[in-house]
Amino acid sequence: MAEINRAEIRKKIEAEIDKTQKLVEEYTELTRPIEPENAIGRISRMDAIQNKSVTESALRKTKEKLEKLKFALTKVDEDDFGLCANCKKPIPLGRILIMPQSRTCVACSR
Repeated sequence: MAEINRAEIRKKIEAEIDKTQKLVEEYTELTRPIEPENAIGRISRMDAIQNKSVTESALRKTKEKLEKLKFALTKVDEDDFGLCANCKKPIPLGRILIMPQSRTCVACSR
């Protein structure tokens, strides 16, 4: 992979890490415990609990993405970066730029 592409990919990964870390902070704030002494109705409480559950799921997925991005950043200078982990064929640059945490090509990710 060309050095210019690696520099572009590194910038993309770093920007994605920053964005993802902000999302983790946001989701962490939204998943605080729902206090029972708050004077909200029964239905509103059920909605709040459901929303918290959905946000917790999003938080888990965002943390996983962050870990994958950090891993990708450590591998960007290695010779096998940009090669599919399964079939060893090159991953298209477009896919790497859209999903820098991806370690497989489109065919292998299915």
